[in-house]
Amino acid sequence: MEIKELEKVQHAGIFGTLSQLGHEQVVFCHDEVTGLKSIIAIHNTVLGPALGGTRMWNYATEQEALTDVLRLSRGMTFKASISGINLGGGKAVIIGDAKTMKTEAFLRRFGKFVNSLNGKYITAEDVNMKTSDMEYLFMETKHVTGLPESMGGGGDPSPVTAYGVYMGMKAAAKKVYGNDSLTGKRVSVQGVGQVGMHLVEYLVKENADVFITDIFEDKVKELAQRFNVTGVGQQEIYDLDVDIYAPCALGATLNDNTIPRLKCNIVAGAANNQLKEETKHGYMLLDKSVVYAPDFLINAGGLMNVYQEYMGNYNRKRVFEQAEKIYTTCLNILNLAEADKISSQEAAIRLAEKRIADVGRIRMSR
Repeated sequence: MEIKELEKVQHAGIFGTLSQLGHEQVVFCHDEVTGLKSIIAIHNTVLGPALGGTRMWNYATEQEALTDVLRLSRGMTFKASISGINLGGGKAVIIGDAKTMKTEAFLRRFGKFVNSLNGKYITAEDVNMKTSDMEYLFMETKHVTGLPESMGGGGDPSPVTAYGVYMGMKAAAKKVYGNDSLTGKRVSVQGVGQVGMHLVEYLVKENADVFITDIFEDKVKELAQRFNVTGVGQQEIYDLDVDIYAPCALGATLNDNTIPRLKCNIVAGAANNQLKEETKHGYMLLDKSVVYAPDFLINAGGLMNVYQEYMGNYNRKRVFEQAEKIYTTCLNILNLAEADKISSQEAAIRLAEKRIADVGRIRMSR
């Protein structure tokens, strides 16, 4: 499938949208007793079962939740493929307030829905879901990863995700500046949740000059003091004169309104679906001479972590070694995009789709 603008295909109706985006299955889950409302999207299982985390968010509308899960699951397909992982792409979203709605019964009911898919979808933690939540899901299904280390799992994947983003950022710096040192580079980090926080830690250790923002101002103040970095406003982050902008919150922060405001040479962050419209905004960055490290490539460390857990015999050191390879893959993608005069997003998707097609042909020949 070629790159498509998701905003356009949404008007094709649900089945038209699924067809154009390439989804295999979408499951709507509802339980009146616990108040659970969830959507599980399975995008592609050519390389293996669909693995992707569960995100809980207080979406404004059900359509917004559906759009998010479709975008996220598609991104997981590309993330697994380009990372050389034998998994398909899937994702789940739960609609509601994580602070007030999550209970044992609520989580275990969701676990039963996951289990009903018989392993075609494997879940893990994502936004507003923790390793401790995975324990409740595990009571109802074996098709869950991201379990605590005490249960033989990989524990919190966020340090590995952050490390992969850090590697991608350094690869982009190599492309732009001729060396990958981030010492003295001005870096703005948008969103300092678990992944963003660990990314800040890596940057500070390399003596970068870091600016942070988040929807939770108390978190900004706390981390600014802890790491001796500068806290800024949520809108101010787009107007800073920096070398690198790192979006690490929710998606679509690269759009018609924000891209013209950017004063950076590199965009490299942990957020999924950073480009609101893949083609349009990928090329807007290219026209602005901003090097973009594709999000689904450089934030794949978390997937690598849970994949190692899924395969058994989990080894943290081996996971970090795999995440370090993101550097080389990212640099290769940036060079390919430059040679072919296309956006780095398009170059990365082409490579991911080629692996899926190649492996698909091999499996069909059996």
